Amino acid sequence: MRKFSLPGEGVTRIAFSDEDWQARAFIIDLMKQEKLAVRVDGFGNIIGRREGLNAAAPAVVCGSHIDSVPNGGNFDGVLGVLGAIEAVKLMNKNGFKNYNPLEIVVFMCEESSRFGVATLGSKAICGGLGINAMKQLKDAEGISLYEILRARGLDPENMKNTLVLNKIKACLEMHIEQGKVLESMKKSVGIVTGIAAPTRLKLKLTGKADHSGATPMHLRNDALCAAAEIILEVERTAAASVQPVVGTVGIVRAFPNVMNVIPGQVELGIDIRSIYTEAKDTAVSHIKKYIENTAKKRNIKTKLELLTDEKPVKLDKSVINIIEDSCRKKNIECHLMPSGAGHDTMHLAQFAPAGMIFVPCRDGISHNPAEWTEMAYIEQGIEILYASLCRLSEPED
Repeated sequence: MRKFSLPGEGVTRIAFSDEDWQARAFIIDLMKQEKLAVRVDGFGNIIGRREGLNAAAPAVVCGSHIDSVPNGGNFDGVLGVLGAIEAVKLMNKNGFKNYNPLEIVVFMCEESSRFGVATLGSKAICGGLGINAMKQLKDAEGISLYEILRARGLDPENMKNTLVLNKIKACLEMHIEQGKVLESMKKSVGIVTGIAAPTRLKLKLTGKADHSGATPMHLRNDALCAAAEIILEVERTAAASVQPVVGTVGIVRAFPNVMNVIPGQVELGIDIRSIYTEAKDTAVSHIKKYIENTAKKRNIKTKLELLTDEKPVKLDKSVINIIEDSCRKKNIECHLMPSGAGHDTMHLAQFAPAGMIFVPCRDGISHNPAEWTEMAYIEQGIEILYASLCRLSEPED
């Protein structure tokens, strides 16, 4: 999959780009090789169906994403898609007959790199992304998500080919951990118990652009200095939370961004996450108040936009038990753990029992060209994914 990328270090495969479309064609071909019936919904989500002995039974859903962050790694998301296809390949090889249909999904636009909002494909499937929102979300070039969908020949107003939410028996996703827990514990598999969720804010600070030499310090309205205070407060607030919270300011745009002009305007992208709803809400509330006080103190105007406010999700105990039992039968050491990162599964978990399988990644590095996981871990993860999918797609007693 690495070849489907812009030139340069790491993998750059931004959602709806030409590289993304080339990778999609490759994945669709792999699905067809395994005799999956492929369809694409109005948002571009790819669904490969392995029919069950009971075609009318609820489907077991498995998949992930293939888009990347700029200069990212070659495993994030991709591992879950290729792992799901490999599990189907093992079913074909072993002659396994699934009672429930299996639906292998490539969720579109999981990364927030292009539009500032993550997991858009699964949101669209689950009814959490309306047409108005698609028209309002824009990339760095000012092109709306809706325009990009239409330019790719998609019809977001017609989602009839998508997953049927009231006909899902269970959903499962395999992913690299994107952290150091499994590696530090020397465990081969992580079983996710809950998924943290982000609150994302876009903040515009407007001061006054003046000459950097001719304007005395006490007469300045420096938007970047205000932004610096807010950035540090995001870090302090997250670190001081009793229950774990992480806070990041990942976007800083200063205008006019020249050496001899006091910055008159700054845009910040703020990301607050936790698996604890109350702790996250408390942190966000404090940061909003701090922004207000800082702006008043420095005579800065602010415009704060809520991009997304997701709720942390607990995963299903019955699915967790099946994954854990599969590990036990394979003599693979596992660890029950939360996910600090968000995933498409968090949206499907609102409609069906859901689980996630993690495999370790070297030094916990992700969203980085150095992202890596050993083949031995991949093989064990697929073993557990395969065994769990077989269990989930068997008829209930």
